[in-house]
Amino acid sequence: MEQARMLLAIVLSFLVFILWNLFFVDKSEPPKPTKQAEQAETAAPSPTTVAEPSTEKTDKPVLEGRTEEDGSSTSPPRKISIKTPLYLLTISEKGAALVNCTLSNFRERADMDSPPKELIGSQISDGAFTFDLKTDKSVQAHQAVFKTSFPDDLLTVSEHPEKLVFSWQSSEGFVIEKTFTFSPESYLIGLDVRIHNAGAQPLAKGTLDLSFQKNWNTNSQNVGFEGPCAYLNGQLDKLKVDDLKDRSKISGLLQWVAIQDRYFITSIIPKTPMDSAVDFALVSKEKLSAHFHYPLPDIPVNGEQHTAFDLYLGPKSVSILSQTGHNLDKAVDFGWFDFIAKPCLQLMNYLHGYIPNYGVAIIILTILVKILFWPLGTKSYKSMNEMKKLQPLMAEIREKYQDDKKRMNEEVMGLYKTYKINPLGGCLPMVAQIPVFFALYQMLYGAIELRHAPFFGWIKDLSAPDRLLDLGRYGISIPFMEPPYGIPVLTIIMGATMFIQQKLQPPAGDPTQAKMMMFMPLIFTVIFINFSSGLVLYWLVNNILSIAQQYYISKKHA
Repeated sequence: MEQARMLLAIVLSFLVFILWNLFFVDKSEPPKPTKQAEQAETAAPSPTTVAEPSTEKTDKPVLEGRTEEDGSSTSPPRKISIKTPLYLLTISEKGAALVNCTLSNFRERADMDSPPKELIGSQISDGAFTFDLKTDKSVQAHQAVFKTSFPDDLLTVSEHPEKLVFSWQSSEGFVIEKTFTFSPESYLIGLDVRIHNAGAQPLAKGTLDLSFQKNWNTNSQNVGFEGPCAYLNGQLDKLKVDDLKDRSKISGLLQWVAIQDRYFITSIIPKTPMDSAVDFALVSKEKLSAHFHYPLPDIPVNGEQHTAFDLYLGPKSVSILSQTGHNLDKAVDFGWFDFIAKPCLQLMNYLHGYIPNYGVAIIILTILVKILFWPLGTKSYKSMNEMKKLQPLMAEIREKYQDDKKRMNEEVMGLYKTYKINPLGGCLPMVAQIPVFFALYQMLYGAIELRHAPFFGWIKDLSAPDRLLDLGRYGISIPFMEPPYGIPVLTIIMGATMFIQQKLQPPAGDPTQAKMMMFMPLIFTVIFINFSSGLVLYWLVNNILSIAQQYYISKKHA
């Protein structure tokens, strides 16, 4: 087998992988972010005018309650904002539900004047983290209007954890109390649910049906996993959104349930894992929901049951999720080669600790990976160099036996044997590097550290494609390019390095293969124009190092 054919097979393997993401994933432009976060910030009073809540006020439950339907109160449900250094969220008395959540340390866009990132917004009309009590009679707590003794509209959490208690009593006599605990240094929110049976009948065979919803964009690019997932029976179980019609329910020993997108995750974490069931549903193009059915023991008359959860609303950062415990860091999965991707991510973050520029960290990471594979690369390029020396002899054989393919192949193999050359010697070392490429591809796409991370010049966001100038404002669009339209400078340079690499390699014997190989740099350039600039930077630096190594080997063994 000719070496050129093997090279072509490897290139086509990359091509199939990349073309799949390019042509089989919906690439529509995502909707513009809402201004709900700004409205929540504006609606909340200034922290300097609000007295800090005392422990007595926040811990004291209020047992009276009402539903919106009973007409016992004409006042609308109150909304209380909770502000910590990490987030601003709003809880409504209706269902004691989270109706808004924005993250203070993340923005919707790379622009400095962009509003904070919104995890729960206007699309979640019913709020998130509501629940109903399911027994022989359903208690619709998500429609109830809870009461709280906290008198103000803003709770500021700055130095120590604070609690906020909401209580409601149903017509059946169940007193339900939801206690939220907010910490100034964590995205985890404690949720303790107390059910007191003050009715005339015991509660038997009941479940606590906890529901949460997340803003969703059905046009998101699914290069990495996005959608519902759970840590079930000791392993990660992921459900594709497109497959929810066929498989929307999972059950087993659940440690946590979550909905994640490219960079952020919303999760329910029971303090005590238990055999439970979860239903997922795509409610609309802008909303994905999860219903967590948590079993309850029997509650006798005048008895009560305490159930504790943690809620996580925050970034999909491996380091942050690891600190939360509960194996929540398992939610970050970089695919088949996750075991390679995560050490690369740790190394990139380590380098960033000394050089506060993720673009430079990617360059150094690429150099280190290249050094690791330097012996394999040397072996590959030496084999290519020897193959190049044989091209005149191989051309003579093809010319002489062009009408006898069997004899031609025998003569070519005899030539390899005479000069002790392995035709696969230039390809096998490259195959060994393919897992690293896939791992870095997934890692550089999904690492939240690169979100809105600038490099230099026109590259303001390493997680977005590089675009010099805004050609869209002049009505100019570019074929195969996703908006915004601009000049992909980094990608064009990368394509040029691929062309140089191809010139250094032995020419393919088959004319058809030679023509196909000639177009490969152009095809890859077109494909890469929609890749994140961080990934293009890695590929560019890797190409430059490969050219330098190949040139050095060819001169040394000329």
